[in-house]
Amino acid sequence: MKLCVTGLNHRTAPVSVREQLAFKDEDLAGALAELKQQAGVREAMILSTCNRVEVAVAADDAADPIRSVETFLSRSQRLDPDWLRQYLYVFEGREAVRHIFRVAASLDSMVVGEPQILGQLKFAYSLAKETGSAGGFLDTVLTRAFSVAKRVRSETEIGVSAVSVSYAAIELAREIFGSLKGTRVMLIGAGKMSELAARHLQRSGVQQILVTNRTQARADEVAAAVRGTVVEYTRYRTRLKEVDIVITSSGAPGYLLTKEDMKSILAERRNKPMFLIDIAVPRNIDPAVNELDNVFVYDIDDLQKVVDENMQARLSEATAADKIVSEEVDRLESWMRTRQAGPVIAALQDQLEQLRASEVERMRGKLGPLTPQQEQAIEALTRAIVNKIAHGPISELRRQAGMDNGRPVLDTIRSMFRLED
Repeated sequence: MKLCVTGLNHRTAPVSVREQLAFKDEDLAGALAELKQQAGVREAMILSTCNRVEVAVAADDAADPIRSVETFLSRSQRLDPDWLRQYLYVFEGREAVRHIFRVAASLDSMVVGEPQILGQLKFAYSLAKETGSAGGFLDTVLTRAFSVAKRVRSETEIGVSAVSVSYAAIELAREIFGSLKGTRVMLIGAGKMSELAARHLQRSGVQQILVTNRTQARADEVAAAVRGTVVEYTRYRTRLKEVDIVITSSGAPGYLLTKEDMKSILAERRNKPMFLIDIAVPRNIDPAVNELDNVFVYDIDDLQKVVDENMQARLSEATAADKIVSEEVDRLESWMRTRQAGPVIAALQDQLEQLRASEVERMRGKLGPLTPQQEQAIEALTRAIVNKIAHGPISELRRQAGMDNGRPVLDTIRSMFRLED
């Protein structure tokens, strides 16, 4: 079995590409089922967020998981495979484990140290388990990844004053307005990112927060948490003229705000400036809106500027965290190599026992009638001899299996004793 991770993220692909590859939550179960039907794929998990889409698979040693996953992605999202390939990265074996650990520890995020990615990874893993797509191999890697993330948080300060994409959006708003006190804000979409943004806004002293969402109950929940006001989803456009800042994070298909919409709203506001932050993938706001005067549109990629400013303080902590990741990769690799020795040792012990029993049986005719006590004595004696002879080699085999050259040692033992693979 071998591990392979294929995907793209905010470093390798712009938001216009990422939104084409993103999976909706309701489509993930079917996508996992389709992925497991690819040649040689035994286990699979899909991580789909606003900043990355990654597919992790455990495949047969003889399989070509890279081609299988590329075929799956291009077919399921109806994309040209040659066009898509230029944005994809691939990690295999040890590097795949290291990448998953770094993602879990938020070392590969747009905002290093942000906590959301761990929850998103746990969701992806939980869904893979529920659908039967993740088995023992991915289970081992992912559960260890969660432990690594916990260790990084407890042993470094990478999470101190942790920022998220939502927080970066607020920082960008501050750059535009100077102070957010007295401003009015509307959240279109009440997902996790919107809720985080609303909490940051509340602490920033905005005058009013309007919350709208296709699901009324969720809008009520977020509004209650930030002392905001719920706006009925079918009427939110009529209230846009009142607000200075709009943050969209809705999963609705198509653009919620077009250039024509904003022309009318700006006219009602007598061209008073508006700031629009689109943190949704796919985007909620037509980029053409930015062509209008007195309106400023920023999408999730534009938040990178704010993120970069916050990154310097975390570099030393990220370096320390990477050392922890390397240690944990070595530890898992050693454990998995040692685990590979188990079947070889069991097969060797089984063969030695068969040889012992065969020789005892062959000598019975020469020994004549034996009492039960004598039978027990012969069994105990021959077993003790075999165990003492095998103890040293088996202990050394376990030790060697945990080292980098463990696999050749196991192959040599299989060959020497003609053990079944």
